Amino acid sequence: MSGKNQNNKGNNKNLPINNEIRVPEVRLVGEDGEPIGIVSGKEAQELADKANLDLVMIAPQGNPPVCRIMDYGKYRFDQSKREKDQRKNQQQTLLKEVRLSLNIDDHDFMTKVGHAKKFLKAGDKVKVTIRFKGREVTHLDLGRKLMERFKQECVEFGTFDEKPSKLEGRFYTAVIFPKVEKSKMTQSKKGGQQQEGEKVNSKADENDSED
Repeated sequence: MSGKNQNNKGNNKNLPINNEIRVPEVRLVGEDGEPIGIVSGKEAQELADKANLDLVMIAPQGNPPVCRIMDYGKYRFDQSKREKDQRKNQQQTLLKEVRLSLNIDDHDFMTKVGHAKKFLKAGDKVKVTIRFKGREVTHLDLGRKLMERFKQECVEFGTFDEKPSKLEGRFYTAVIFPKVEKSKMTQSKKGGQQQEGEKVNSKADENDSED
C-alpha cells in the first residue's frame, strides 16, 4: 500500500515524499536498490507513480539529493518495528536504593543485604544509604564501619564505586555496581532457554526413535 497521503508534519523522523519533494533534479535509486541516475524531479515522480509506489528523498544533503522509489508506508512500519526491537533488547540498568540506620539490628541488616544481592544479581546498581538521626551524625566512624560491613557482605555480587562513600547532610551513601551486566545476563538467560529447548527436542527425538 503506497504512503502517498502521508506527510512529515509533526514527525522529524519522516522523510520528504512525493509532492513534498520540490527540487529540479534528483539522483534516483530504483525499487530494487539499483541506481537509475540523475533525472528531473518530475520524471522521478512519474516513475514512482507508474510503479504505484512513493518517491522518497533518502539523502537531502546530496548534490543532487538522492531519492528512492519505495513503499514508504512499509518502510516506516519496518523502521518502527526495528526501533521497538532495539528498545526491547536494550535492558536499562536501574539504580535501586537500600536504606540503613546506624542502630539497625542484625536481622534487618541481613534482610537489607539480601535485597541488595537480589538487585545486583538482576544486573542493577544499588545505592546504599545510611541515615543519621539527631546527634548520630557525630558518629561518622560508626557509619563507615557499617558501610564497610555491608560492602563485605555484597562483595561476591558487586563492586563499589571507586569514589569513597560520602556524607550528604544526614545521609552517608555509596554505590555498588553489579559484576555482571544486565545485557550479558539477558543473553545468558536466552542461551539457557535455548539449551533447555534443545534438551527437550533431543528427548522427544529419542522417544520417537524408540517407537
